[in-house]
Amino acid sequence: MFPTPLPLKHAPKTRSPAPARRSKGQKQNPRGPAPAPPTDLPPGPPPLTRPPVGSDRPAPYNAAMRFLHSMIRVRDLDGALDFFCTQLGLKEVRRRDSERGRFTLVFLETGADGDAAQIELTYNWDQDEPYTVGRNFGHLAFEVDDIYATCAKLQEAGTTIVRPPRDGRMAFVRSPDQISVELLQKGDAKEPAEPWASMPSVGEW
Repeated sequence: MFPTPLPLKHAPKTRSPAPARRSKGQKQNPRGPAPAPPTDLPPGPPPLTRPPVGSDRPAPYNAAMRFLHSMIRVRDLDGALDFFCTQLGLKEVRRRDSERGRFTLVFLETGADGDAAQIELTYNWDQDEPYTVGRNFGHLAFEVDDIYATCAKLQEAGTTIVRPPRDGRMAFVRSPDQISVELLQKGDAKEPAEPWASMPSVGEW
């Protein structure tokens, strides 16, 4: 016969896994481990991309806001429209007359593809005195296909070229309300040519 085994006085102990060791100076989070980041969020906006330098391709609009218009006050609406539309070639796209407020708003734009920015002409019916020209406002600027032809057209219409395009790249004129307008040659500057190369500047711009 085999002897009956004696009962164990103590059950064998099982060892629990050791806790993860923290690096020196790291504090234990009393709330437990941080939750995993959510994976069902909608995708963010696409990154802003710009065309290569010198490219004629317009930059895509994917910003949070866009430029709408610049407003200028005019004392003679017909004269302003002759300058901006007949001479410079802008197009009237919207007009609003307010009998109660006694003013007219006229919105102009170039009509070029991808160019949605506008100029708002504000004509106050009871304005008799000329508007003062503040030095905090600089100028409006337009890119033109041929700066010499544009300046010649403006000059023939009676507009003074206050800063002639002597360098074949830049010129300045003023509207009937003395708003300074910059004209910039598209692409590379043209070769200097007369009568512009020797024409002096006139006044301020």
